Amino acid sequence: MRRNLDLSALRALAAIADFGGVTRAAQLLNLTQSAVSMQIKRLEESLGLTLLDRTGRGVSLTSAGEQLLSYARRIIALNDEAVERLTDSEYEGVITVVVPHDIVYPHIPQVLRHFHSMYPRMQVQLLTQNTLRAKESFARGECDLILTTEAHCDAGGETLTRLPLLWIGAPGGNAWRQRPLRLAQGRVCAFRAGIVAALDRADIPWETAVESESDRTLEAAVSCDMAIHALLAGTEPPHVERIAHGGALPDLNSYLINLYMRPGNATPGVAALADLLRKAWDSDGRIPQGMAAE
Repeated sequence: MRRNLDLSALRALAAIADFGGVTRAAQLLNLTQSAVSMQIKRLEESLGLTLLDRTGRGVSLTSAGEQLLSYARRIIALNDEAVERLTDSEYEGVITVVVPHDIVYPHIPQVLRHFHSMYPRMQVQLLTQNTLRAKESFARGECDLILTTEAHCDAGGETLTRLPLLWIGAPGGNAWRQRPLRLAQGRVCAFRAGIVAALDRADIPWETAVESESDRTLEAAVSCDMAIHALLAGTEPPHVERIAHGGALPDLNSYLINLYMRPGNATPGVAALADLLRKAWDSDGRIPQGMAAE
């Protein structure tokens, strides 16, 4: 049968260790000295161990008591953290986050799921906007955090990772072999100018087959082999594939994923969410703040 440790008794043990005796521990805990002694006695009986050495002047922890103390401190800290996050009004409210559509996957769903488990009383409002509009919203104070895809990082931003831009097409498709090369392009896209410049440098004729503000529309055009597109590595939807062109298409630039958080924002939830975003992209190859894309 599993036995449960009494949290109040663990607090008493920690207080005795911190303040050197039952009397001062009782004062700290706002209990009588006999109540604290009884808590320790019950804890000893439940474990079948002697936790306090009472043979000398005052009391000290036995070897078993010292071992239990290390566990007690961790149990108390975890309990207090859970209670604080679940009940403290400091951990209530709404956090508005803006993320470009093309980097919502794969990390954002996992980050939000983890954040909700940590702060169930906080609500995250997720908006998808391209980088230009995200930065405009941030400048107007309409959001707490934004992620961007850029060739550089502005002052006040923090670079999370750098990812290469890759050509994508329909699985087994041939649109990439056609000339002029047919492109699916976003009307407002941070990558568009670089893609066009790379094709022009390579003397590859091209035309816009599909132009839309809807990423779903672009994905549909690519998946049916009407055109090709370019996305950051690791963000491709499952119904397209990277084009193994063997050098027939030019290499594209890499881009930074940047995080912007309002200076001086001390809201615990905002700081925690920013930290989860950092950790999510850390495995992609985090680079120093402000490093420009090649």
